[in-house]
Amino acid sequence: MIWKTAALLALLLATPAFAAPGVKTEAGSVRGVTEHGVSAYLGLPYAAPPVGSLRWRPPKPAKPWSGVRPATTFAPACPQTGVSMPGETPPQTSEDCLYLNVWTPPRPPKGGAPVIVWIHGGGYANGAPAMPLYSGDRLARKGVVVVTLAYRLGPLGFLAHPELSAEGGGASGNYGLMDQIAALEWVQRNIAAFGGDPGKVTIAGQSAGAMSVSLLMASPRARGLFQRAIGQSGGVFEPLQLAPGYQLAQAEKDGVAYANSVGAESLADLRALPAEELLGGQAGKVSHPVIGPGLLPQSPYDAFVAGRQNSVPILVGYNADEARSLADVSKVTATSFAADLARAWGPLPPGIVAAYPFTTDEEARRARIALETDLRFGWDMWAWARLQAKAGQPVYFYRFDQAPPFPAGVRGGWGASHFTELWYMFDHLDQEPWAWTTADRRLAEAMSSYWVNFTRTGDPNGPGLPKWPAFTTEAGNVLALGATIAPGQPPVPVPIRAFDQTYDAVRGKPFGR
Repeated sequence: MIWKTAALLALLLATPAFAAPGVKTEAGSVRGVTEHGVSAYLGLPYAAPPVGSLRWRPPKPAKPWSGVRPATTFAPACPQTGVSMPGETPPQTSEDCLYLNVWTPPRPPKGGAPVIVWIHGGGYANGAPAMPLYSGDRLARKGVVVVTLAYRLGPLGFLAHPELSAEGGGASGNYGLMDQIAALEWVQRNIAAFGGDPGKVTIAGQSAGAMSVSLLMASPRARGLFQRAIGQSGGVFEPLQLAPGYQLAQAEKDGVAYANSVGAESLADLRALPAEELLGGQAGKVSHPVIGPGLLPQSPYDAFVAGRQNSVPILVGYNADEARSLADVSKVTATSFAADLARAWGPLPPGIVAAYPFTTDEEARRARIALETDLRFGWDMWAWARLQAKAGQPVYFYRFDQAPPFPAGVRGGWGASHFTELWYMFDHLDQEPWAWTTADRRLAEAMSSYWVNFTRTGDPNGPGLPKWPAFTTEAGNVLALGATIAPGQPPVPVPIRAFDQTYDAVRGKPFGR
């Protein structure tokens, strides 16, 4: 019997794609495809299409169907502009886009496998769960269920407007976050049918997806929907005073200006416009979360300081050269540094700029990359780790140092920049015909195992992996993920302290109080 089971598993892992077992969800039965032992169920509706009168409303339940629904192709992405990563192909889009995808392991354990729910990035303006890099097949082979989801983007996902607030009981915006919560509620009700354990759900995301994770940790409406959280290169912890547009009163004013910019004088006018026309005008100004009654009564920083966050173990971190793929520093010189920086970001506090000294042109370029890395990502991750460690929950903090062997072209010279950890943590080096080294493959194996272990137990450590010590506010313990995997760095680097001092002055109180 043991031999037959092992032989069957070996056969499954070597067999080309074939029909996956049917699964009965709350809305009806679905059938996906199985390849290499992993079953994929693609394009599953978790909510009704947010079109017509449902545009800018909380997601409604998906309409049930009869028979068996094929689940072998991805659904279109939500309407968007641009691409979420340089070099990416723009996805097919439709306003009917509230779908998710599920990958299941070859042999889920009794009681169900742990679940990773992945939230894609893209600055809340673009991105798609069908991006090949997000495929959950490799992680599923290691014993977890992987879910990837789409959520409304841009103005369709985040517009605040006085008429919408009146319609919504005093608040508007955050429809994309509502979609994420609806998907998590779907997981709670349905994932057991796919071999997943609804009591072991990890929310995970990168960039705006990680920002969403920080917001979901701060949202009372997401309480109980997940037991662990992973944030990669993104969080929302800066003082609200520096982002008045995130507060409902200003967001509503910006919403009115946006409506005028696309030729709409009322909510009825906005609902009558085709989706593609809503992506123009001042769309960028309203494509962000809103702090206000209901979903996000407090900013993540304020919720964490008050101890009101969804307090769970976290794994968070950022990449050593995040800004290298996002900012063109080729023309920055020691002489032009200040003017170039002001042109990109406006006037920055002198204390922050002084924390990144330089003398030569090359040093000026490195200083610009380092400053933007901390401004956009590094400080948020340090803040997130410190606040959650203070709450007494396990925290595992990393810095990704590996430079992938990108060939010359769009991604050439990126180094350990924004996006680059994704090939490793999803274990998808083989998607690209690049000159991957033994060190690259060793790191991909380790990172994917760390992420799976954390999803399983809340602790990334496991047999055969370098020890990852928990982060504490006193000891630091940041794990360097590169050719060498080892803890390092002081508790808080000097430049991060410069941000602390600046933000403390804005808030009028010390960090964490």
